[in-house]
Amino acid sequence: MSLQHSYQALAEQEWIDIPTGWLQGRTIYGGLVAGLMMQKALLTLADDTKHLLSCSVTFVGPVQQAKVRLTSEILRQGKSVTTLEVRLWQDDAVQSILVASFGTQRESSIHVHQEPVAPAFPSVDGLTAEPHHPLAPECFKQLDMVWVTGQYPCTASPKPDFSGWYRFNPDLHENRDMTVADLMVSMDIWPPGVLPMFKSMAPASSLTWHLTYVHPLKNQLHDWMKYHVETQYAADGYSTEAAYLWDDQNRLIAISRQTVTVFA
Repeated sequence: MSLQHSYQALAEQEWIDIPTGWLQGRTIYGGLVAGLMMQKALLTLADDTKHLLSCSVTFVGPVQQAKVRLTSEILRQGKSVTTLEVRLWQDDAVQSILVASFGTQRESSIHVHQEPVAPAFPSVDGLTAEPHHPLAPECFKQLDMVWVTGQYPCTASPKPDFSGWYRFNPDLHENRDMTVADLMVSMDIWPPGVLPMFKSMAPASSLTWHLTYVHPLKNQLHDWMKYHVETQYAADGYSTEAAYLWDDQNRLIAISRQTVTVFA
């Protein structure tokens, strides 16, 4: 089942099947979970005049390869901003929660443009996408990733963080206009910024994820995008990181903040 088919199923029925090919270890990849909840929010909103401003995701528990139910509620609908909550259920328990705010543009005298500048990467045409490592999670097959700076995961690097190009795998995904649900699915594919410091394979997973949507997407699934992560703090089994996403025209698309549980 493709992402499009999953999105369509959300519009037609209460329970949907998790598509195959998205396992991350023994559970479902968090980006897919977040993307499905975002699509449910968009269907509930049903208002093209309001665009995503920000969203917060809490990954309450592991999602398995089985049917899930998504419920949504409009918490407040104002003149400019609508805020919704989406819950993903499995085994009669809430496994993930998304709270998203959508709004219309408003006139303002305040204009500040201090967003991070896109890094100068080598052309992706001269680089090679990482082959799928046999020990890597299944979900990594869904996207192409090209490391540009920093070390690979589990290489005992003295420093965290990295950056690179990425896109949806053209062999697995038909090209089409990218949506904010697709953005949620794709942006979480990069591992936590502390993973290069791991000396051996060990789990690490997102606990909370906050995303601020900056410039609207003008991209398709097969377009390459730039990603950079910065770890601000890590200790006592948790890390806090910020990440930035630009399109291939160096437009800042999103700013991400995550709290990550670290088992190393």
